[in-house]
Amino acid sequence: MRPLVFDILAAMDEPLNANLLEDALAALPGWVLEENKLVKQFKFADFARAMGWMMCAAIEIEKLGHHPEWINVYDRVLVALTTHSAGHRVTVKDVQLAKILDGIGGDVPDDG
Repeated sequence: MRPLVFDILAAMDEPLNANLLEDALAALPGWVLEENKLVKQFKFADFARAMGWMMCAAIEIEKLGHHPEWINVYDRVLVALTTHSAGHRVTVKDVQLAKILDGIGGDVPDDG
């Protein structure tokens, strides 16, 4: 990735261009681009662990000040990231949040 470019774009709150999106996705295993959103489904051992992950994530999300769209169904959490102020497109803020969510851990292999 190109950190300086990302810093500049973050300050401007601009959507990532196709090349930067490609770079970002290459660095974010399991994340895909769907309808101008970074999307990933996290799977956990059970409901309590999924909810615990969401609570841990909420603390980091508040620090960043950038909030996801997410849905919890039993042991899964579907996360979609987009920046509303950038025309509902992906920005550096979304990439930063994706990395934070990946770093919280707790995800288990998806057996189907």
